[in-house]
Amino acid sequence: MKKISLKNIIKTLMLLVFSILFVKAFFIEPDKIVVNKVTLKLNNWDKKHENLKIAIISDIHFGAPFINAKKLEKIVELSNKENPDLILFPGDFVSNGVIGETFVKPILVADILSKLKSKYGMIAVLGNNDWGYNGKKVILALENKKITVLENNAKELIINGKPLWIAGVADLIKRFPDIDKALSKINDKTPVLLLSHNPDVFPFVPNRVNLTISGHTHGGQVNLPFVGRLIVPSGFGDRYAFGHIHENNKDLYVSTGIGTSMIPVRFGVLPEIDILTIKNK
Repeated sequence: MKKISLKNIIKTLMLLVFSILFVKAFFIEPDKIVVNKVTLKLNNWDKKHENLKIAIISDIHFGAPFINAKKLEKIVELSNKENPDLILFPGDFVSNGVIGETFVKPILVADILSKLKSKYGMIAVLGNNDWGYNGKKVILALENKKITVLENNAKELIINGKPLWIAGVADLIKRFPDIDKALSKINDKTPVLLLSHNPDVFPFVPNRVNLTISGHTHGGQVNLPFVGRLIVPSGFGDRYAFGHIHENNKDLYVSTGIGTSMIPVRFGVLPEIDILTIKNK
Protein backbone atom coordinates (compact mmCIF):
# COMPACT_ATOMS: atom_id res chain seq x y z
CA MET A 1 0.00 0.00 0.00
CA LYS A 2 1.38 3.40 -1.02
CA LYS A 3 2.15 5.66 1.91
CA ILE A 4 0.40 9.06 1.85
CA SER A 5 2.83 11.82 2.75
CA LEU A 6 1.99 14.70 5.10
CA LYS A 7 2.83 17.07 2.25
CA ASN A 8 0.16 15.53 0.00
CA ILE A 9 -2.40 15.66 2.81
CA ILE A 10 -1.72 19.37 3.33
CA LYS A 11 -2.00 20.03 -0.41
CA THR A 12 -5.31 18.18 -0.57
CA LEU A 13 -6.69 20.09 2.42
CA MET A 14 -5.57 23.41 0.98
CA LEU A 15 -7.21 22.59 -2.35
CA LEU A 16 -10.42 21.63 -0.54
CA VAL A 17 -10.44 24.85 1.49
CA PHE A 18 -9.73 26.94 -1.60
CA SER A 19 -12.56 25.21 -3.50
CA ILE A 20 -15.02 25.86 -0.66
CA LEU A 21 -14.02 29.51 -0.41
CA PHE A 22 -14.25 29.93 -4.19
CA VAL A 23 -17.79 28.53 -4.29
CA LYS A 24 -18.79 30.66 -1.29
CA ALA A 25 -17.35 33.87 -2.79
CA PHE A 26 -18.53 33.46 -6.39
CA PHE A 27 -21.78 31.50 -6.06
CA ILE A 28 -23.23 31.57 -2.55
CA GLU A 29 -22.71 34.99 -0.95
CA PRO A 30 -23.44 37.12 -4.06
CA ASP A 31 -26.79 35.34 -4.35
CA LYS A 32 -27.89 36.01 -0.77
CA ILE A 33 -29.84 38.98 0.56
CA VAL A 34 -30.17 39.99 4.21
CA VAL A 35 -32.18 42.64 6.03
CA ASN A 36 -29.85 44.72 8.18
CA LYS A 37 -31.78 46.52 10.93
CA VAL A 38 -29.99 49.47 12.50
CA THR A 39 -31.08 52.05 15.07
CA LEU A 40 -29.34 55.41 14.69
CA LYS A 41 -29.36 58.12 17.34
CA LEU A 42 -28.80 61.52 15.76
CA ASN A 43 -28.18 65.00 17.09
CA ASN A 44 -31.03 67.53 16.82
CA TRP A 45 -33.53 65.01 15.50
CA ASP A 46 -37.09 66.35 15.74
CA LYS A 47 -39.35 64.55 18.23
CA LYS A 48 -42.09 64.49 15.59
CA HIS A 49 -39.79 62.31 13.46
CA GLU A 50 -38.84 59.93 16.28
CA ASN A 51 -38.67 56.27 15.18
CA LEU A 52 -38.88 57.15 11.50
CA LYS A 53 -38.20 53.90 9.65
CA ILE A 54 -36.23 54.23 6.42
CA ALA A 55 -35.44 51.44 3.94
CA ILE A 56 -32.12 51.92 2.14
CA ILE A 57 -31.85 50.01 -1.15
CA SER A 58 -28.50 50.71 -2.74
CA ASP A 59 -26.33 49.53 -5.63
CA ILE A 60 -28.83 47.17 -7.20
CA HIS A 61 -26.71 46.84 -10.36
CA PHE A 62 -29.57 45.15 -12.17
CA GLY A 63 -28.15 42.94 -14.92
CA ALA A 64 -25.07 41.92 -12.94
CA PRO A 65 -24.77 38.18 -12.16
CA PHE A 66 -27.40 37.06 -9.59
CA ILE A 67 -29.32 40.36 -9.96
CA ASN A 68 -32.37 39.56 -12.07
CA ALA A 69 -36.12 40.19 -11.87
CA LYS A 70 -36.65 37.36 -9.40
CA LYS A 71 -34.00 38.77 -7.04
CA LEU A 72 -35.41 42.29 -7.28
CA GLU A 73 -38.91 41.00 -6.55
CA LYS A 74 -37.51 39.33 -3.44
CA ILE A 75 -35.99 42.65 -2.37
CA VAL A 76 -39.38 44.32 -2.83
CA GLU A 77 -41.02 41.58 -0.75
CA LEU A 78 -38.49 41.91 2.09
CA SER A 79 -38.75 45.70 2.17
CA ASN A 80 -42.56 45.66 2.18
CA LYS A 81 -42.53 43.26 5.14
CA GLU A 82 -40.68 45.91 7.14
CA ASN A 83 -43.38 48.51 6.39
CA PRO A 84 -40.95 51.45 6.05
CA ASP A 85 -42.07 55.06 6.31
CA LEU A 86 -39.69 56.14 3.57
CA ILE A 87 -37.52 54.43 0.93
CA LEU A 88 -34.22 55.95 -0.18
CA PHE A 89 -32.04 54.79 -3.08
CA PRO A 90 -28.36 55.92 -3.07
CA GLY A 91 -27.94 55.01 -6.74
CA ASP A 92 -26.48 52.49 -9.22
CA PHE A 93 -29.76 50.97 -10.34
CA VAL A 94 -28.25 49.37 -13.45
CA SER A 95 -25.06 47.46 -14.13
CA ASN A 96 -22.38 48.94 -16.34
CA GLY A 97 -19.10 47.05 -16.56
CA VAL A 98 -19.25 43.96 -14.32
CA ILE A 99 -18.05 40.64 -15.73
CA GLY A 100 -20.97 38.50 -16.88
CA GLU A 101 -23.58 41.26 -16.86
CA THR A 102 -26.71 41.27 -19.02
CA PHE A 103 -28.03 44.46 -20.56
CA VAL A 104 -31.37 45.41 -18.99
CA LYS A 105 -33.47 48.45 -19.82
CA PRO A 106 -34.00 50.66 -16.73
CA ILE A 107 -37.77 50.63 -17.30
CA LEU A 108 -37.81 46.99 -16.11
CA VAL A 109 -35.97 47.94 -12.91
CA ALA A 110 -38.33 50.85 -12.27
CA ASP A 111 -41.40 48.72 -12.95
CA ILE A 112 -40.45 46.18 -10.27
CA LEU A 113 -39.42 48.88 -7.78
CA SER A 114 -42.80 50.57 -8.24
CA LYS A 115 -44.29 47.69 -6.20
CA LEU A 116 -42.46 48.94 -3.10
CA LYS A 117 -44.67 50.42 -0.40
CA SER A 118 -43.95 53.29 1.99
CA LYS A 119 -45.91 56.03 3.73
CA TYR A 120 -43.88 58.97 2.42
CA GLY A 121 -42.71 57.73 -0.96
CA MET A 122 -39.42 56.90 -2.66
CA ILE A 123 -36.49 59.23 -3.34
CA ALA A 124 -33.25 58.51 -5.21
CA VAL A 125 -29.99 59.82 -6.52
CA LEU A 126 -28.10 58.29 -9.43
CA GLY A 127 -24.70 56.60 -9.24
CA ASN A 128 -21.72 56.40 -11.56
CA ASN A 129 -23.02 53.21 -13.23
CA ASP A 130 -26.35 54.88 -14.00
CA TRP A 131 -24.55 57.76 -15.72
CA GLY A 132 -22.11 55.35 -17.35
CA TYR A 133 -25.12 53.69 -19.00
CA ASN A 134 -27.44 56.67 -19.64
CA GLY A 135 -28.48 58.80 -16.67
CA LYS A 136 -31.31 60.59 -18.45
CA LYS A 137 -32.97 57.29 -19.40
CA VAL A 138 -32.64 56.02 -15.82
CA ILE A 139 -34.19 59.22 -14.44
CA LEU A 140 -37.08 59.05 -16.91
CA ALA A 141 -37.77 55.40 -16.07
CA LEU A 142 -37.76 56.03 -12.31
CA GLU A 143 -39.81 59.21 -12.35
CA ASN A 144 -42.43 57.59 -14.59
CA LYS A 145 -42.95 55.19 -11.67
CA LYS A 146 -43.19 58.00 -9.09
CA ILE A 147 -39.65 57.62 -7.74
CA THR A 148 -38.29 61.15 -7.20
CA VAL A 149 -34.73 61.61 -8.46
CA LEU A 150 -32.65 64.42 -6.94
CA GLU A 151 -29.48 65.95 -8.35
CA ASN A 152 -28.18 68.92 -6.36
CA ASN A 153 -31.73 69.52 -5.22
CA ALA A 154 -34.02 68.78 -2.28
CA LYS A 155 -37.56 67.69 -1.54
CA GLU A 156 -39.63 68.61 1.50
CA LEU A 157 -41.71 65.98 3.28
CA ILE A 158 -44.26 66.75 5.99
CA ILE A 159 -44.09 64.05 8.65
CA ASN A 160 -46.41 64.27 11.66
CA GLY A 161 -46.95 67.92 10.84
CA LYS A 162 -43.23 68.80 10.78
CA PRO A 163 -41.02 69.27 7.69
CA LEU A 164 -38.16 66.91 6.89
CA TRP A 165 -35.99 67.66 3.88
CA ILE A 166 -34.33 65.01 1.72
CA ALA A 167 -31.45 66.51 -0.26
CA GLY A 168 -29.56 64.71 -3.02
CA VAL A 169 -26.25 65.52 -4.67
CA ALA A 170 -24.90 64.48 -8.06
CA ASP A 171 -22.49 61.58 -8.40
CA LEU A 172 -18.90 62.43 -7.51
CA ILE A 173 -17.31 60.42 -10.35
CA LYS A 174 -19.51 61.21 -13.35
CA ARG A 175 -21.10 64.53 -12.37
CA PHE A 176 -20.51 67.48 -10.01
CA PRO A 177 -21.93 67.23 -6.47
CA ASP A 178 -22.97 70.72 -5.39
CA ILE A 179 -23.84 70.44 -1.70
CA ASP A 180 -24.54 74.16 -1.27
CA LYS A 181 -27.01 74.14 -4.14
CA ALA A 182 -28.74 71.01 -2.81
CA LEU A 183 -29.25 72.69 0.57
CA SER A 184 -29.94 76.20 -0.71
CA LYS A 185 -33.69 76.25 -0.13
CA ILE A 186 -33.64 74.57 3.28
CA ASN A 187 -34.06 76.58 6.48
CA ASP A 188 -31.06 76.16 8.79
CA LYS A 189 -33.15 74.70 11.62
CA THR A 190 -35.09 72.17 9.56
CA PRO A 191 -33.96 68.50 9.80
CA VAL A 192 -32.31 67.20 6.64
CA LEU A 193 -31.07 63.89 5.30
CA LEU A 194 -28.54 64.03 2.46
CA LEU A 195 -28.31 61.35 -0.23
CA SER A 196 -24.96 60.96 -2.00
CA HIS A 197 -24.07 57.87 -4.01
CA ASN A 198 -20.40 58.25 -3.13
CA PRO A 199 -19.51 58.66 0.57
CA ASP A 200 -16.34 60.63 -0.27
CA VAL A 201 -18.38 63.86 -0.16
CA PHE A 202 -18.92 63.38 3.59
CA PRO A 203 -16.01 65.57 4.81
CA PHE A 204 -17.55 68.49 2.90
CA VAL A 205 -21.08 68.07 4.26
CA PRO A 206 -21.99 70.81 6.78
CA ASN A 207 -22.89 69.93 10.36
CA ARG A 208 -26.46 71.13 9.88
CA VAL A 209 -27.16 67.91 7.92
CA ASN A 210 -28.48 65.31 10.37
CA LEU A 211 -27.39 62.25 8.36
CA THR A 212 -25.65 61.54 5.05
CA ILE A 213 -26.65 58.27 3.36
CA SER A 214 -24.45 56.63 0.71
CA GLY A 215 -23.60 53.41 -1.09
CA HIS A 216 -21.01 52.82 -3.85
CA THR A 217 -18.36 50.98 -1.80
CA HIS A 218 -20.19 47.61 -1.57
CA GLY A 219 -18.30 47.28 1.71
CA GLY A 220 -15.29 46.33 -0.40
CA GLN A 221 -17.16 43.17 -1.60
CA VAL A 222 -14.40 41.00 -0.09
CA ASN A 223 -13.50 41.09 3.61
CA LEU A 224 -10.87 38.48 4.45
CA PRO A 225 -10.10 37.37 8.03
CA PHE A 226 -6.88 38.95 9.35
CA VAL A 227 -6.48 40.84 6.05
CA GLY A 228 -9.53 43.08 5.85
CA ARG A 229 -11.26 44.66 2.88
CA LEU A 230 -9.14 44.21 -0.22
CA ILE A 231 -10.45 47.02 -2.45
CA VAL A 232 -12.70 49.86 -1.31
CA PRO A 233 -13.45 52.34 -4.14
CA SER A 234 -12.84 55.43 -2.04
CA GLY A 235 -10.14 58.06 -1.79
CA PHE A 236 -10.24 57.49 1.98
CA GLY A 237 -9.43 53.77 1.98
CA ASP A 238 -11.76 51.82 4.24
CA ARG A 239 -12.64 54.87 6.38
CA TYR A 240 -16.12 55.05 4.80
CA ALA A 241 -16.39 51.42 3.71
CA PHE A 242 -19.68 50.51 5.38
CA GLY A 243 -22.09 51.11 8.21
CA HIS A 244 -22.50 54.01 10.61
CA ILE A 245 -19.61 56.47 10.82
CA HIS A 246 -19.66 59.29 13.39
CA GLU A 247 -16.94 61.82 12.63
CA ASN A 248 -16.46 65.48 13.57
CA ASN A 249 -19.90 65.51 15.19
CA LYS A 250 -21.49 64.41 11.89
CA ASP A 251 -23.14 61.13 10.89
CA LEU A 252 -22.80 59.01 7.77
CA TYR A 253 -24.41 55.69 6.92
CA VAL A 254 -22.95 53.60 4.07
CA SER A 255 -24.90 50.61 2.76
CA THR A 256 -22.95 47.63 1.40
CA GLY A 257 -25.69 47.39 -1.25
CA ILE A 258 -27.02 44.49 -3.24
CA GLY A 259 -25.13 43.93 -6.48
CA THR A 260 -21.48 43.61 -7.45
CA SER A 261 -19.08 45.75 -9.45
CA MET A 262 -16.23 44.76 -11.77
CA ILE A 263 -16.02 41.13 -10.56
CA PRO A 264 -19.18 39.24 -9.41
CA VAL A 265 -17.75 38.29 -6.02
CA ARG A 266 -18.68 38.82 -2.38
CA PHE A 267 -16.99 37.31 0.64
CA GLY A 268 -17.73 38.36 4.20
CA VAL A 269 -19.87 41.21 2.88
CA LEU A 270 -23.40 40.00 2.28
CA PRO A 271 -25.80 41.89 -0.01
CA GLU A 272 -28.20 43.85 2.18
CA ILE A 273 -31.30 45.98 2.49
CA ASP A 274 -30.85 48.42 5.36
CA ILE A 275 -33.72 49.34 7.64
CA LEU A 276 -32.77 52.42 9.63
CA THR A 277 -34.83 53.52 12.64
CA ILE A 278 -33.95 57.10 13.50
CA LYS A 279 -34.08 58.41 17.08
CA ASN A 280 -32.95 61.57 18.83
CA LYS A 281 -29.65 61.26 20.71
